[in-house]
Amino acid sequence: MDTQDLSRWTHLHAFNKANPAAERSTRTVMWITAAMMVVEIWAGWWFNSMALLADGWHMSSHALAIGLSAFSYAAARRYANDPRFAFGTWKIEILGGYTSALFLLGIAAMMVFGSVDRLFSPQPIHYQAAIGVAVVGLLVNIVCAMILGNAHHHGHSHGDEPEHHHHHHHHDLNLKAAYLHVLADAATSVLAIVALVGGLLYGWSWLDPVMGIVGALLVAIWAKKLLVQTGAVLLDREMDHAVVDEIRQVIESSDNPDRTRITDLHVWRVGKDAYACAVGIVTHSETITPEWVREQLCVHEEIVHTTIEIHRYA
Repeated sequence: MDTQDLSRWTHLHAFNKANPAAERSTRTVMWITAAMMVVEIWAGWWFNSMALLADGWHMSSHALAIGLSAFSYAAARRYANDPRFAFGTWKIEILGGYTSALFLLGIAAMMVFGSVDRLFSPQPIHYQAAIGVAVVGLLVNIVCAMILGNAHHHGHSHGDEPEHHHHHHHHDLNLKAAYLHVLADAATSVLAIVALVGGLLYGWSWLDPVMGIVGALLVAIWAKKLLVQTGAVLLDREMDHAVVDEIRQVIESSDNPDRTRITDLHVWRVGKDAYACAVGIVTHSETITPEWVREQLCVHEEIVHTTIEIHRYA
């Protein structure tokens, strides 16, 4: 590995540096969510509120998924220096986010099933007590969202990030997955409060299951978006990224008199904002070498590894 490659690998480790604040925050939120889950399940059973009971059980899935996000951070940190991971362990976090999105879809399906069942088989509810518990649940979700929000800002403000990092900024998708679970909980809590208040004031018992279906649709939309974002990273769908055009512009610049052109180019992400590329070049210039290409690309610090193949024609 030459000096330039060594420098780029240093940048890769900087890009993929663990965010301990995110790991601590997701672990804290997991325990808070689990505690609130127990409270809601108990309250739903005691006050005969199917809305609270269902919310408590689906909160158990949120606690499990948020725990998965915390585990992903821990696993990525534990194996960070394992040489078997050619480009580091960052994608463990992405895999955790993808799996959390699948959990969100499962939660949405359970919410629809439970809501339809309550729509056709309504149950008497102790509205005032149920509203009180639902409000506490909403406050807990707000606190959890603030904890994760602080972790997000901390992760993007510490001084070890490369200066060029802002140019191709991407969010921490594992942290985003945990945040979406909290947001889904908050949304369902709001909808549950609206439904319970409507039932208490106007006797609209049907409002509870209807709000459950609305909440499920919101959760499904958020989950789909997260699946697309994490799936693109896991499947290396990066050829529509701006960095691809930048590589082409550097090598096939208009002031290049040697008609040097790219015949093959593959770009994939190996970190939060770090990319590797394999490029095939055709030229008749003797001055075009792998070292020259790396030197031209060095202004783009997010490109941390290059594999270069050059073919010359007369």
